[in-house]
Amino acid sequence: SVDPSNYDDAPTEGIRRLLDEHDPNHKKYPRGVAVDTTLIGSIRMGTTVATNALLEREGERMGLVITKGFGDLLKIGDQTRSDIFDL
Repeated sequence: SVDPSNYDDAPTEGIRRLLDEHDPNHKKYPRGVAVDTTLIGSIRMGTTVATNALLEREGERMGLVITKGFGDLLKIGDQTRSDIFDL
C-alpha cells in the first residue's frame, strides 16, 4: 500500500510493525529509526500490484521481447484452480 502521509515505504513499515509487536525483549522500533536486521534470516514478500494492473488493464503499454527457446514464458496463468489455496 502507499500512504506517504504515514510512512515512506510500505515493506519497511510492515517489517517495523511486526518487529515492534513480536520482539521477545519488547524492544520498540519507532518510525524513522533504522532497524537492526542482523537477526533477520530472510524476508519473503509478495504483492498483487502487477496482477491487479493486468486484471484492471491499467498501466503503460509495453512490449515483450524473448529469445528462441523461451516461448513458454508467454503463458500467463490465471487464478482458475479447483482449490485455489491448495499449494
